[in-house]
Amino acid sequence: METENKSNVVVKAQESNFPLSFWEAAAASTVVLGFVFGLLCVYLTMPDSDYSFLKLPRSLEDLHVLRDHLESYTSDYTAQVLVGYCVVYICMQTFMIPGTVFMSLLAGALFGVLKGVALVVFTATAGASSCYFLSKLIGRPLVFSLWPDKLKFFQAQVAKRRNGLLNYMLFLRLTPTLPNTFINFASPIVDVPYHIFLLGTVIGLIPAAYLTVRAGIALGELESLGDLYDFNSIAALFLIGVVSVTPTLMNKNNS
Repeated sequence: METENKSNVVVKAQESNFPLSFWEAAAASTVVLGFVFGLLCVYLTMPDSDYSFLKLPRSLEDLHVLRDHLESYTSDYTAQVLVGYCVVYICMQTFMIPGTVFMSLLAGALFGVLKGVALVVFTATAGASSCYFLSKLIGRPLVFSLWPDKLKFFQAQVAKRRNGLLNYMLFLRLTPTLPNTFINFASPIVDVPYHIFLLGTVIGLIPAAYLTVRAGIALGELESLGDLYDFNSIAALFLIGVVSVTPTLMNKNNS
């Protein structure tokens, strides 16, 4: 009953906060302008060249074109490529823009496994954190409008697993139980502490990042995104997720 009452309070608060107040809209606009300014600075610091190929990849074909153009450029202007990559990836994560899987593949194609995984985990974690804090500012009405049922489910699960929340967050990151974009945006709304969110994100993203970056090295062999995760890869990720949540379940049963 207590959990249900809390859910009702949150729902009512979310309904009453929509649309955004002036200060919430101003804060969100400031964040957007900050990313636009960062992207503009990256673009202006690039050497003179034809950049008509630069665009967010939406397909494997787009990714092949981007990889082919950036391979030689990366060796000569590594810093510019790294900064540009980070700004774009973090921006996509912050504003839940689809296509980060292509960016992860690109990291493998340009930087190899070790550097690629480190880059993807860093940028994905930074972007998820940025999304988390943006949601703290303006998230309640938006989450309730976009995912009301998922929000109630997530809130109930977090309340149940409060004593083993890190294990639960790891489980969510490693399995497709809830979309990562939803987890990023809804976590502050259901009172997931940031340090738990951060640890769960950093550790939980490593296995999937490794699989995607490794696939990016053999980009020419990919025919579709479905080839990224075969049955063995998905089973392995799910098994790791189950293992991560087992301590929480055992503690609950013992209590």
